[in-house]
Amino acid sequence: MIFVDQAKIYIKSGDGGNGCVSFRREKYVPNGGPDGGDGGKGGDIIFQVDNDLNTLYDFRHKKHFKARNGEPGKGNRMHGKNSDDLIINVPLGTIIREAETGKVIIDMAHPGMEEILLKGGRGGKGNQHYATPTMQIPKYAQPGKSGRDLWVVLELKTIADVGLVGFPNVGKSTFLSRVTNARPKIANYHFTTLNPNLGVVDISDGKGFVIADIPGLIEGASEGVGLGHEFLKHIERTKIIVHIVDVASTEGRNPVEDINKINYELETFNPELVKRPMVIAANKIDVMQDDKYLLELKDEFEDKGIKVYPISAVTGQGVKELLYHIHDLLKGLDDETLVYEQEYFIDSEEIKEDAFTVEVLEDNTFLVEGPKIEKMLGYTNLETEKGFAFFQKFLRENGIIEELERLGIEEGDTVKMYYLEFDFYK
Repeated sequence: MIFVDQAKIYIKSGDGGNGCVSFRREKYVPNGGPDGGDGGKGGDIIFQVDNDLNTLYDFRHKKHFKARNGEPGKGNRMHGKNSDDLIINVPLGTIIREAETGKVIIDMAHPGMEEILLKGGRGGKGNQHYATPTMQIPKYAQPGKSGRDLWVVLELKTIADVGLVGFPNVGKSTFLSRVTNARPKIANYHFTTLNPNLGVVDISDGKGFVIADIPGLIEGASEGVGLGHEFLKHIERTKIIVHIVDVASTEGRNPVEDINKINYELETFNPELVKRPMVIAANKIDVMQDDKYLLELKDEFEDKGIKVYPISAVTGQGVKELLYHIHDLLKGLDDETLVYEQEYFIDSEEIKEDAFTVEVLEDNTFLVEGPKIEKMLGYTNLETEKGFAFFQKFLRENGIIEELERLGIEEGDTVKMYYLEFDFYK
């Protein structure tokens, strides 16, 4: 399967079902009495961590995810059926961002995590709710509330305790295959690893840790050169960084310069990365001709508190000592996974209950809508003098008349509010 660690998708929760206008047939009850039932709730959009997933490949072709709408209400006070929620499975470590701003909505950083991202619209009330002593035959039912929709970007950041970094072909995949049950592809050419591989190291006390083999980095990786730019983000959650270098210089590179170049790329991408505990695994001592580069590594880095461990990923020499050192470092660190804080709050983007919109249509018609207006029309009997006076007062106090005048309404122009239509006069 192709490794995919970023995808842009459209999500929409279900609309609520409309309330029903219905009248039962009963003797001595005007028009039978209202008995319209409420509409059903629309389905939520729920994101859920699936521990068996390790890629966003499923989102490569499917881009639109819509929950079903709630069913409309029915007569005889029958409630419309609520819609099932739509559950979207993502790998552990997936960050969900609002597409336009790039701000974090939620970080799916914990196993089994489940989060309602968009709530479905509530169902509208049937006309049974709007009967009053002065309006016994309400012919209006509340529409269902629309669901929310959003474009989001899914970004997978691998969750691991330890990140293996280094230039291509230094033996990271070989090391991972020796110390864990992971079986990455291994060959003697650059960029064998095309995606982060994860493996679990078992320590004798039963407290293992997770290692991620990050694809080989090269100079310019932080600027998009090679494969490094695509996978630098997978190092961000790691608590310890292990540099694996070719101490035998089989490809003619200086291992000290390699580490400095990699650290530069890490710092350019995210300055916090170079502040994390680091360990150097001087690999390929089984083919080392002399200890020149090993001594250079120790002289350069051990005075800075960075331990250098000579190892052979092929024979296993020195690997056990390296693992126990990593284990000891981890014991002194916080067990908490790095979780990206929420920056975008969907609820705050919702329309307020007292908000309204005025749209100028053709033929001098003004369309006025809003939750509070809709609610008011449901319980106001405009056929009575008292009800009509209340309606006029409502328009003035809520700034609706002021907004209509600002948009240029004149006497005789038409105003539409849901089922109501009237000519405007001061």
